[in-house]
Amino acid sequence: MSLLRIENLSFSIAGRALLENAALTIDPGRKIGLIGRNGAGKSTLLKLILGIHTMDGGTIRLANRARMGSVAQEAPAGDVTPIEVVLAADAERSALLAEAEHAAPERLGEIHDRLITIDADSAAARAGAILAGLGFDDRAQNQPMSSFSGGWRMRVALAAALFAAPDLLLLDEPTNHLDLEATLWLETWLARFGGAVLMVSHDRDLLDRAVDSIAHLDRGKITLTPGGFAEFVRIRTERAEQQNRAAAKIAEQRAHMQSYVDRFRAKASKARQAQSRLKALAKMPMIDTIVEDSPTRFNFPEPKELSPPLLSLDRVSLGYGERVVLSGVSLRIDMEDRIALLGANGNGKSTLAKALAGRLEPMSGSSFRTRGITVGYFAQHQEDDLHLDDTPLLHLARVLPNATPTQVRAQAARFGLDAARVETKVGQLSGGEKARLLLALATRDAPQVLILDEPTNHLDIDAREALVRALTDFPGAVILVTHDTHLIDLVADRLMLVSGGKVEAYDDDLDAYRRLITQKTAGGGERKSAPQTREDRRARAEAREATAPLRKRGRDAEKAIKALEAEKRQLEAKLADAAFYARAKSEEITAIQLRLGVIGAEIEAAEGVWLEVEAALEAAG
Repeated sequence: MSLLRIENLSFSIAGRALLENAALTIDPGRKIGLIGRNGAGKSTLLKLILGIHTMDGGTIRLANRARMGSVAQEAPAGDVTPIEVVLAADAERSALLAEAEHAAPERLGEIHDRLITIDADSAAARAGAILAGLGFDDRAQNQPMSSFSGGWRMRVALAAALFAAPDLLLLDEPTNHLDLEATLWLETWLARFGGAVLMVSHDRDLLDRAVDSIAHLDRGKITLTPGGFAEFVRIRTERAEQQNRAAAKIAEQRAHMQSYVDRFRAKASKARQAQSRLKALAKMPMIDTIVEDSPTRFNFPEPKELSPPLLSLDRVSLGYGERVVLSGVSLRIDMEDRIALLGANGNGKSTLAKALAGRLEPMSGSSFRTRGITVGYFAQHQEDDLHLDDTPLLHLARVLPNATPTQVRAQAARFGLDAARVETKVGQLSGGEKARLLLALATRDAPQVLILDEPTNHLDIDAREALVRALTDFPGAVILVTHDTHLIDLVADRLMLVSGGKVEAYDDDLDAYRRLITQKTAGGGERKSAPQTREDRRARAEAREATAPLRKRGRDAEKAIKALEAEKRQLEAKLADAAFYARAKSEEITAIQLRLGVIGAEIEAAEGVWLEVEAALEAAG
C-alpha cells in the first residue's frame, strides 16, 4: 500500500503552470530525491503536499494514520534550548509527560506503559545525538536559542524534524545551512532512516548516497527514475539518444511521404495514392527530439599572471580582539593552487579565509602579498549587503566606475545574468540569481586568487556544474570552503584541516574524512592509504600545471575567434550599408573585401587551434 499518492496534480502561479496533471507515488520507506531547474516548482510541490498551497486540480492522498514531517520555516528563539526544542518535536511524548503530571492513578499506569513503548527514556540521548551530528556540542545544546544565528537555529529546526521520525519526511535543500561535516553526517542518517523521504536537493553526492530514486520535475510533469543521481543521468542520456534516433527515423519517413505527395497530388492518375499518403502522414507520431536547454555557463575573467608566491602566512596567529582563533598558521598560495578547507563551523575556516582575502590582519607572525595581487572573495553572508531595490546592473556599475555600460553588462553575462535579469531589482531575484550576482561582484577585478565560502548554496545542479567547469579553467588560485563534496572532489588538489586552533595538511581523502566524522563506513570501496591519496593529489596538481600552457593557448584562440568575428560583423555591416558606397573610395571597399577574406582564413586557423587544444586536453584526461 502506498504512503502518499499524487494524481493529476495541477497548480499555476500568475497564469504560469508549474504542475500539469503531475503524478507521483511514494511507498513506505522509499527515499526520493526531487530535482529540477530553479523555478520548476519543486518547493511548491512540497507546500502542496503539506497543505500550505491549495491545488488547482487533482488529488494528494496520505495513508491513514501516517505521520508527515518537515522542517519548520523558523526555529524558536528566546530562552528555550536546542535540546528542549528537539524533544518537543515528539508531540506524543510531550503530551504524555504533560498529562502524567496531573493524571489519575489508574491513568498513570497506561501513560507509563505507552512511554515505555515509544522508548521515551532514550529520547534525550537520541535528540542529543542528532544535535551533535549537526554540530551542537553538549554546551551548545543547553544554550538559549536567542544566542544562535539564523543559520544555527535552522539546524535546530532540521534536528527537530529528524528526531520526530515521521512516516514521510519532506526536506527542502536541507544542506543549505550545513557545513561539510554536518552534511556528511546527514548523508549517513538519511541512508539509515527507516521512514520515507521526499527531498529537494541540488547536492549530487547527497542524491547518490541518501536516496534510492530520483523524481525529475520538468515542464509540469514528474518522471521517477530508480537509483541515485548518477543513474538518473545515465538513464536520461540513453532515453534521449533513443528518442533522437526515433525522431530522426520518423522525420525521414515523413519527408519521403511528403515528397511523394508533392510530386503526385496534382496528377489525376496518382490522386488516390497521394491522398492515402496524406492520411498516413497525418497518423504518423510526432516525436520531439531531446533538445537540451541552453547550457549554463560561468566564465571567470582571466587574471594577470604574477610571480610566486601570490601570498603567504608564516607562523601567524589570527583572531578578534584578544581572542585567538588560529595560531601558528603557515601557508603559501601559488597560481593554480586548488585548496579545500575542512573543519566544522566555528573552528576558524572563515577566519582564515578573511585573512587570506586581506580582510583580517594577523595578531602575530608575518604575512606576504605579492605586488599587484587581487583577491576575489565570495561569502553567502554578503547577500545581506545587497540593495534590494537596486538592479544587478547598478551594483556592478558602482564597483566598476571606469567601465563602460557594455563592459558592466559583459561582467554580469559571465555568470548568466542576461539582459532581462540584469535590469531586475535584486529583491525580485531568486537565491541562485543573487549568488550569480555575488560571483560577478567578487570577480570584477580579474583576481589571481578566488576565495569561495559556500558558493553553491541556491545554485541548481546545472549551475553547480558550470561553476566546476569555470573553476577548472580558471588559471588562478582557488580556496574553497564548501559542504559540496562533488565540488571538492572535482576542483581541489589539496585538503587542509582547520581544527583545534591549527591549520594542517589533510593527506587522506573525503571518504576517510567522512568516516572520521560519522565514525562509520560511508561511500563503499576500498579506502586509499594516505601515501596513495597524497600521490593522487600530487599527480592531479602536476597534470594541471603541465596542461596550463595548453589551456592558455586554448583561451587565446577563443579570444582571437571572438575578436575576429566582431571585426567581421563590423565590416559586413559597412558593406551592407548603401550610404557607405556613396562616400567610400573604391580602394577602401576593395580593402574591406580583402580583409574579410583574410579574417575568414584567420578564424578557420584559430578554430583549428582551439579544436586541437580541446582534443589534447581531453586526451590528457
